[in-house]
Amino acid sequence: MKIAVLGYGNLGRGIECAVKHNDDTELKYVFTRRDPSKVKILTEGAKVVSVNDIEKYRDDIDVLIICGGSATDLPEMTPKYAEMFNVIDSFDTHARIPEHFANVDKAAKDNGHIAMISVGWDPGMFSLNRVYAGAILPDGSDYTFWGRGVSQGHSDAIRRIEGVLDARQYTVPVPEALEKVRNGENPVLSVREKHTRECWVVAAPDGDKARIEREIKEMPNYFADYDTTVNFISQEELDRDHKGIPHGGSVIRTGSTGWNNENNHVIEYSLKLDSNPEFTSSVLIAYARAAFRMYKEGIRGCKTVLDVPPAYLSSMSGEELRANML
Repeated sequence: MKIAVLGYGNLGRGIECAVKHNDDTELKYVFTRRDPSKVKILTEGAKVVSVNDIEKYRDDIDVLIICGGSATDLPEMTPKYAEMFNVIDSFDTHARIPEHFANVDKAAKDNGHIAMISVGWDPGMFSLNRVYAGAILPDGSDYTFWGRGVSQGHSDAIRRIEGVLDARQYTVPVPEALEKVRNGENPVLSVREKHTRECWVVAAPDGDKARIEREIKEMPNYFADYDTTVNFISQEELDRDHKGIPHGGSVIRTGSTGWNNENNHVIEYSLKLDSNPEFTSSVLIAYARAAFRMYKEGIRGCKTVLDVPPAYLSSMSGEELRANML
């Protein structure tokens, strides 16, 4: 499977590492909005190409992985490039997924391609586990907790505010809420009661900190519904104290069975990630494999992780899966 990457930031570099560990994939191209001569990659034989020339490579790529931000990049880029290639992205603004799906679906279908959106761990692996657990325990409640960890999408959204030079955003579960859920108490929790958000921001010397803080806290779909703390620090402090990109979280389903619902159950799927972008990249590669297999079967249009049979994710054959995994 010939892979190309659009964007060589944290996620693009993660894709490059993931390709190395998947024998049925090959990184052919890295497309960049920067000067290609200044982008140094690790893969021998792969080419760094200006995004301005991307259309020339229509016939030499099986799947294009688009590594842009959800705030402004992916809503424009994924439909655009779905006209030229089979594409996959990690769009993670949950409230806008239906809109994004419709736009990408039209572009892919009109041009005979397959597209996969919102691939990662949430949306993505967590989405799958919500569906599985809800199907198994229909009489119950879903809870999703993220963190404590760095959200790439939220950090990117802050960095796009005028006067911001750099930023990291941490999503932090409220411990009391998490404990109640794990104890099977089935609490009714608002968005604000489940998580808080910590922002560490490097402002430009002439940046209006009051305005920046206000824009962060009032940003819809990102911070407006949460108790958010904004801390202004220097670039040196950010580089020293916040250089990693850890993340994780849990999807929990509590439910009951029995004629009178006398037996209670808790299903939990959790992740503890040293590197959010590298894990997300590994998920993207698995779903790129699935997308390409589906494309070869004649499937077109936009899909999500909910549309993919699990066997399509693995490099193992059906016989191997049945012998070793079932």
